[in-house]
Amino acid sequence: MPALALLLLGSLGIAAAWVLLALASDRQLGWLAVVAALDVTLMLRLGRMRPGWPRAACAVLGTALAIALANWGIVAGQVGKSMALLPWESMFRLGPDFIWTLTLLANGPVEFAWWGAALVIAAVASR
Repeated sequence: MPALALLLLGSLGIAAAWVLLALASDRQLGWLAVVAALDVTLMLRLGRMRPGWPRAACAVLGTALAIALANWGIVAGQVGKSMALLPWESMFRLGPDFIWTLTLLANGPVEFAWWGAALVIAAVASR
């Protein structure tokens, strides 16, 4: 159980850092998905989760969660900026379809490649 709590904490923390960096630089920064994968892997190891496929699956899910939360926050920050709202104020005012559409429009093949690489890195590094 402590490993899963650390996994959630790691996913939320790296997603928040990713959002702040992306909004400050006005870029998507897809390469931070790999950093998220390594962070999630470290959190699972610090939580002393046994090596194997369950830990690899948790790492992949934690990385996917970090990617989704970061992109949600980036979209909310960019849309909220035009409405004079902070990212966390606009996060819950946007519908999932709108967030999905803007995420697909804002990210290109390079970011999708980084996300895919991050998921593979999470699975391999945590096994």
